[in-house]
Amino acid sequence: MPAEQIHLVRHGEVFNPQGVLYGRLPGYGLSDLGRKMAQSAADLLLAAERPVTSLIASPLQRTQQSAEPVAAAFGLEPTLDERVIEPENRFEGKRMTGPGGALGDLRNWRFLINPWEPSWGEAFGSIATRMLVAIDEAWHGVDSGDVVVVSHQLPIWMVHRRLAGESLAHDPRRRRCALSSITTLERRGDRFVEVDYRDPASGLAAQATDVGAV
Repeated sequence: MPAEQIHLVRHGEVFNPQGVLYGRLPGYGLSDLGRKMAQSAADLLLAAERPVTSLIASPLQRTQQSAEPVAAAFGLEPTLDERVIEPENRFEGKRMTGPGGALGDLRNWRFLINPWEPSWGEAFGSIATRMLVAIDEAWHGVDSGDVVVVSHQLPIWMVHRRLAGESLAHDPRRRRCALSSITTLERRGDRFVEVDYRDPASGLAAQATDVGAV
């Protein structure tokens, strides 16, 4: 039989002292706090006695590092999958607000004309589709147990909204996908449904900075 559950785990806090939107840029790994957050996600899966048999991660540094505690806890080697990566964004490497921020530069306003697609990066529909294809293959790819997929806030949120039948267009400030959170899916008939959401790093959140996601 295929997987029992799919756990979508967001990466931990990134070391980003300049406060830029890092997107897919190289060199943005976890902070010390981010490593503690990632460990909290692995600890929760262990405490729940979930039978994790497969581990998939986005190829970016922060997601690979966030997968390390899960790999150690369950004795797994992570598989990298481009389909669960952060979407591209025209504002990568820029600070969005404050003095000199990208949103205050009139030359950037042409990228903001359609927030419903969005016009500054990969279409929401494309993100949801590639994520769900990867999730479906992950579900079929094991004989039993659970699969952990370490990904990013927006891709995980697109899965949530697609499965909930909600519009993919949304207010980024209202995403329920905290650092190192775990969104859990199960297969019911011919579709996936969300069955749980946990925030194991909530006790560390007050110390964290979360400004670099798309």
